Amino acid sequence: MDVFYASPFASPAMTSISILLRHPYLLAGLGGAIGSIGRVMMSNMVSRWIGEDFPFGTIVVNVTGALLMGLLAGYSVTDPGKLIFSPPARTFLMIGVLGGYTTFSSFSLQTFLLLEQGNISGAFLNVLLSVLLCLGAVWIGFVTIRAF
Repeated sequence: MDVFYASPFASPAMTSISILLRHPYLLAGLGGAIGSIGRVMMSNMVSRWIGEDFPFGTIVVNVTGALLMGLLAGYSVTDPGKLIFSPPARTFLMIGVLGGYTTFSSFSLQTFLLLEQGNISGAFLNVLLSVLLCLGAVWIGFVTIRAF
């Protein structure tokens, strides 16, 4: 277990906050809350812009989340297996924020509902676009950050 040495000038409350912010479950939870808020904002914005007849909001969220994951992974992996980000930063950003932001469960439900409504081509298009665009976005993010 890590030992935390507080500055003699740090208040007990700040020391407690510093310790709590290094706890992986709290980091993932805080990041997840931020990511979830971002997901609702992005999905609503896309729905207002394009409409709600097809789950474009979910596709945009998943593709931008995949792009961000690729950028973070491309930035953080300098040598195979060596990450620049600290484990707490990875927990907060990659598991928390991006885990809360991306919407695989929403994607699955929307695909199922398209199938249930008899919209086979819509369900197929949703799967195809989501998988191909997200894989492409991760690749673009990874390659882009490696170019710098």
